[in-house]
Amino acid sequence: MSTVALTSGLGALPSRFRRERLLIVGYGDVGQRVACNLLTGPGAQRLRVLALTSQPERVGSLRAQGVMPLVGNLDHAATLRRLSGLATRVLHLAPPPGEGGGGAAWWRDPRTLALARALRLRSLPMSLVYASTSGVYGDCAGARVPETRTVAPGTPRAQRRVDAERAVRHLGRAGVRTSILRIPGIYAPDREGGTPEARLRKGTPVLVAQDDVYTNHIHADDLARACLAALWRGRPQRVYNASDASDMKMGDYFDLAADLYGLPRPPRVPRSTAQDALPVMLLSFMSESRRLDNQRLLGELGLRLRYPTVAAGLRA
Repeated sequence: MSTVALTSGLGALPSRFRRERLLIVGYGDVGQRVACNLLTGPGAQRLRVLALTSQPERVGSLRAQGVMPLVGNLDHAATLRRLSGLATRVLHLAPPPGEGGGGAAWWRDPRTLALARALRLRSLPMSLVYASTSGVYGDCAGARVPETRTVAPGTPRAQRRVDAERAVRHLGRAGVRTSILRIPGIYAPDREGGTPEARLRKGTPVLVAQDDVYTNHIHADDLARACLAALWRGRPQRVYNASDASDMKMGDYFDLAADLYGLPRPPRVPRSTAQDALPVMLLSFMSESRRLDNQRLLGELGLRLRYPTVAAGLRA
């Protein structure tokens, strides 16, 4: 396949005159799993996969995967202008900037806003799926959390995700069938950092049982399938908790993994001394406790998880 530069003069035909084209924005591990599912499955010849990349050196490897590379940068809106009209469906997996928009706009996600504006310049895609985070719910004190729960982001990165969700909903009101996946911890043995083994080998502590928090997970392969289900079957302006059915506290999760790997279980520390033993980022995850309800994901999208619990995924 030839490379398409976003600054080229390629015209955009209305959706009804061309075969399906899926644009993946944020072509990392999950994006590659989505593309693999499409390009090796039935109907592959009837669909083209495009991927946005800000790194020209990735063009060759993307083409080798059967993906059409599009060179552009979410942090430079002018490079995105030709995205509009190129795809019939869009999967937005790119995270917000780590430090937000800067200054008074620290809570904004300029990347999603720039993408939404670019997509509106010509014919709109039929559907768009945005990969958000379950962190938008904030601390729920271990409660069961359906998608109807009011968001209460407790961190700057979660606040920026809420802003991105607003931009996606605004695009939905313009006529795009948008879906938002609220995603917890992603794991997979073939994903970088996708298993707890490295942390277990370091002996990083977890909280004692009485201070511990509930945690949620999704296998990367199941998340890729959830993305595809939402792209083709998601209801308009709908939110889905993209989680498995695990009901585990964080310490129990690491104990299970340690037993499966034949490693020592991690030491337990009280929350009162955790700040002296744990990194700041890890402490932020340990400050929120919730149990995601995934019935909408399974019922509405008809998704059957290959790994319905994290225990099943780790054992596999």
